[in-house]
Amino acid sequence: MTTPSPVEIVEVSPRDGLQNEKKILPTATKVELVRRSVRAGIRRIEVTAFARPDRVPQMADAAEVLAEVRGTEGLSSIGLVLNRKGLERAVEAGCDEITAVVVASDGLALRNQGADTAAQIQGWHAIAEDARQAGVKASVIIAAAFGCPFDGEVSTQRVLEVARGVLDGRPDELAIADTIGVGVPRQVTEIVTGLRTLDASIPLRAHFHNTRNTGYANAISAIAAGVSVLDASTGGIGGCPFAPGATGNIATEDLLYLLDRSGQPVRSFRSDGGPIDAMAVATTGTWISEQLDLPQAPAMLGRAGWFPQG
Repeated sequence: MTTPSPVEIVEVSPRDGLQNEKKILPTATKVELVRRSVRAGIRRIEVTAFARPDRVPQMADAAEVLAEVRGTEGLSSIGLVLNRKGLERAVEAGCDEITAVVVASDGLALRNQGADTAAQIQGWHAIAEDARQAGVKASVIIAAAFGCPFDGEVSTQRVLEVARGVLDGRPDELAIADTIGVGVPRQVTEIVTGLRTLDASIPLRAHFHNTRNTGYANAISAIAAGVSVLDASTGGIGGCPFAPGATGNIATEDLLYLLDRSGQPVRSFRSDGGPIDAMAVATTGTWISEQLDLPQAPAMLGRAGWFPQG
């Protein structure tokens, strides 16, 4: 029996996890969240977003957070950017990677960035070129790839049309996001299979929300279809502030449990060579939820514990 290829986890709690929460945390708490994730064995971390502070006040200290975590051994810091100005700020702050956003639906695109999908694709091309000149890896995520809170259904054909335009910008990685948590495994398989027909070599990443309890099933389907990188948020916190009801990122600790029990290897960057410490992640999930004054973490592993115990 062939051993499955390891998948990689991108930790998004410092950005997508915190940006939808009402309480704005101190910079030191955000830095500690990043450092705890690195210690647990996660390397790629979406540290912050370079967005307008008046639109996303939770990310107003983006440069300060980056300044504190730069040089952390084992960390590859990702900054989310929406335009060339955001890229300039990310490069100046010292991000190792950037992720740009192109929304598959015009309805959310206009509300999220004030530009329709076609304009966002062109904006991505400019960002990608500037990032290459700066020597920074540039990925792009197609948001609302499974449904839009304003336009409703988003067809696979539409997602692939957007992907064609995005791929012309030569991203280092292409991601698809179920921004409002409406997707199901059938859609995942259709979209990923379609993306593979467009480019068989591009690394694929997926970002799921568990809003309707389909996020983990979608993650397993994504891996089966050929996705090699999954986003997840410690504690299961977060969502999109511009998409009504977009709560419930899949939780890093719960995803790790699911993958481990399914025999799916996960890349780890722990200094001792061991696997990602899922229970350490769960402890962090409880801790960050307390910092946010949440009644409890949405994630389940911290409450139920590992099985078998010992």
